Amino acid sequence: MTVIAVNATGPLPAPAALPDDLIAGLSRGTPVTIMLHGYRYSPAHPAKDPHQSIYAATPSGRNAGTLSWSRRLGLGGTRIGIGFGWRADGTIWAAHAEAARAGHALAQLIARLRSAGAGPVGLVAHSLGGRVALSALAHLDAGDVGRMVLLSAAEFHETAMQALATPAGRAAQVLNVTSRENDLYDKAFELLIGGTQGPALGAGVDAPNVVTVQIDCARHRDGLRALGYPTAAPVRRICHWSAYMRPGLFPLYRAFLHRPDTLTLHMLRAALPTDTAPRWSRLITRPLSAAGFAAQ
Repeated sequence: MTVIAVNATGPLPAPAALPDDLIAGLSRGTPVTIMLHGYRYSPAHPAKDPHQSIYAATPSGRNAGTLSWSRRLGLGGTRIGIGFGWRADGTIWAAHAEAARAGHALAQLIARLRSAGAGPVGLVAHSLGGRVALSALAHLDAGDVGRMVLLSAAEFHETAMQALATPAGRAAQVLNVTSRENDLYDKAFELLIGGTQGPALGAGVDAPNVVTVQIDCARHRDGLRALGYPTAAPVRRICHWSAYMRPGLFPLYRAFLHRPDTLTLHMLRAALPTDTAPRWSRLITRPLSAAGFAAQ
């Protein structure tokens, strides 16, 4: 399994990030999935390098035991996998600003892939990586991005709606993965960054090309099970990583990204509730699990 490492250098992807033989070998419609990490990762620091941890097919050394996104997404072979790195370290304010610049770099990368025949391109993004993914849409054409999976995305509803109103945004199909386990992080994001910008995406997205799934809600989990995607029950009250750590979710993401004809937005809407639980409802759930908090 080979995953290509590409890093943002400001608003541009790293020069020569894509091997010439790969570009030359792309045929029309070659599937490509790009992975986007969130806050605190940075390819500039070995201890924080996502290419050595969540992007790696087999994380090793200090990252041994880390859950591999690329392996669970089934990347490699005929499906090209790209791990996109950007400077998400430093303060939350610095990372938030850098995410927009990284979105421009991501768009440059996607445009190059598309001009060589790939795609539409699929994106899977966690936390501030969701801001990177959404920021890229303003710089792309309709159809450049096929499907996006946003995992506890750290972005504001209003900003996301503006991105989804662009030609690329209207053409993309989005699975917005939320959890009341992430409420504390959504609230902190709103308070530290938002000012008067309103709620984060954890509250859901009202757009015709977006489906929101609340992975800690029994009714949503029942809907996923009915579609053939059983997922584990939540065991924590607070967790920012459950959207990719929870057992059973990656088969859902693989199907959404790789087999859109077998898991359509219509199927998801028909199976899932149209509402989500109110904020903080997870904190008052009884009983409290012994593993109730995960603020790592």
